[in-house]
Amino acid sequence: MRCDEELVQALVLGGAVLGGGGGGSIEEGLKLGKLALELGNPEIVPVEELKPEDLVVTVAVVGAPAAKDRYIKPMDYVNAVRIIMDAVKTFTCNIITNEMGGMASVNGLLQSAVLGLRVVDAPCNGRAHPTSLMGAMGLHNLSDYVTVQSALGGDPSRGRRVELLVRGNIQSCSALVREASVQAGGVVAVARNPVPASYLVEHAAVGAMKYAISLGTVIIQSERQGRSVEEEVAQHLGGEVVVQGRVTSVELITEAGFDRGTIWIDGSYELVFLNEYMLLERAGERLYTFPDLITTFDVARHRPVSSAEISKGMKIAVIAAPKEHLLLGAGMKDFKLFQHVEKAIGRPIIRYAFKGVE
Repeated sequence: MRCDEELVQALVLGGAVLGGGGGGSIEEGLKLGKLALELGNPEIVPVEELKPEDLVVTVAVVGAPAAKDRYIKPMDYVNAVRIIMDAVKTFTCNIITNEMGGMASVNGLLQSAVLGLRVVDAPCNGRAHPTSLMGAMGLHNLSDYVTVQSALGGDPSRGRRVELLVRGNIQSCSALVREASVQAGGVVAVARNPVPASYLVEHAAVGAMKYAISLGTVIIQSERQGRSVEEEVAQHLGGEVVVQGRVTSVELITEAGFDRGTIWIDGSYELVFLNEYMLLERAGERLYTFPDLITTFDVARHRPVSSAEISKGMKIAVIAAPKEHLLLGAGMKDFKLFQHVEKAIGRPIIRYAFKGVE
């Protein structure tokens, strides 16, 4: 798939919808995508073009998007992959992005442009998610799997520079990378979890980048033709525009490498987020629960807006679609990975997301 400015714009916009409140901002994504196009010729390929034994490495950004001291240099994304390639002693690999989002959807293009590697359209997840293990494609269930993870970020002028390489148990290494994001001031660029391409077929969200591009194209074309962007996006998702209204309050706390909080719309609709939106309720009635997609639009600009960007008084539209309509990776099918979310937000998730499981 040839990457140009039009494709990058559609990928970023559609990715921002699928970010579900997380996954980075549109501005970050457009900036990163433009830089990739300036520096080289990033290439996106379907998983079918890979040989089963071809090595694939996941790239991600770990941390709290609203952290005030967050700092990642563009070459941190590239060097994170270089470190993994050196660690596993390979001259080449392929790249998949961890999730969808305004920035996450194009994470990999810069690495592709600079290093000449292919980006595979098989993200770990077809939406954004809060924890690293949710984007590990079920590798945490393989007792003999040994992960390799690199993390880079932080402003050296503030004494917050972190460059980390860890190898071992995937749970422990993921926890170390999360802590590295805290020490770096909020976020780190990450490369991790090398696997053969054959693993992607059953465990990744194959085709999620193509789907994000189709969503972004809906936004662009709807705006050009004077149609309701929000309604068209909801229809494409197989979902609904739940509410359009004013944000009456925002509570946001950044701690332990996450943004956590609550957004109220018109005083009756409640959005609870842990980076991404975890639940939507109306007057105490549960309407949607992660991994259902709950996403927000800035009505004034008809653009997706993340949880970290929403402020009191903003008029937003909340669009939601059931999880059955999404391309999801293996990490969305293990209820045990949702226990951390429940503990972090203090609200039930598992009994809504997994019927028959308490």
